[in-house]
Amino acid sequence: MLKRIPLIAIIVCFFAVFVVAQQTESRVALNQPAVAANTHGTPAIEARLSTQTLNGADDSPVMNVKLIVKNVSGTFYDYVSGWATFYDSAGVRCGEGLFKLDALAVDESAATDTPGLRLRCSPATWRIVATNLLTRAGDVTKPGETAPPAEVERKAPPTNFVISIDGEEHPIQLNNPIVLQMGNRERRILLRSAP
Repeated sequence: MLKRIPLIAIIVCFFAVFVVAQQTESRVALNQPAVAANTHGTPAIEARLSTQTLNGADDSPVMNVKLIVKNVSGTFYDYVSGWATFYDSAGVRCGEGLFKLDALAVDESAATDTPGLRLRCSPATWRIVATNLLTRAGDVTKPGETAPPAEVERKAPPTNFVISIDGEEHPIQLNNPIVLQMGNRERRILLRSAP
């Protein structure tokens, strides 16, 4: 029973972060900026619609929409992508399109579009969701702020391995051979990194 408590705590924390992210990525009116959160649940990017006339229909959908995306975080992004989703007056999703930018500095805005969009209504609300927020090695922060923690912690590759042969385990290290007796012959096994 005690082993399950940490698992339950992890599940509860995951759903709490998910709920926070959903709250920051709520639907807004077409004339309002939509905000997408990063993995920590804090606002990362904000988008405004440049295209004002959005009158799609099943027989003549709107195929592209222009957006102005702004970096509202304290981090320089090398690559940003996400979805712009549109909803009709009943709250039914009637179109979504993928947007992307190659680089977005802190407090910088950039124009982009949503190729592949098929907007089949006259939407009343919209939202954006960030799918990729790739940072560069040296994070840039706003004046007076401290640098945010690194998004990805890099671990050293393992140097000790175990080979299991028919349930019998044998420790092995990189570039350090192990000699095993297999039948009536000795076999030399060497583990090395690929070129």
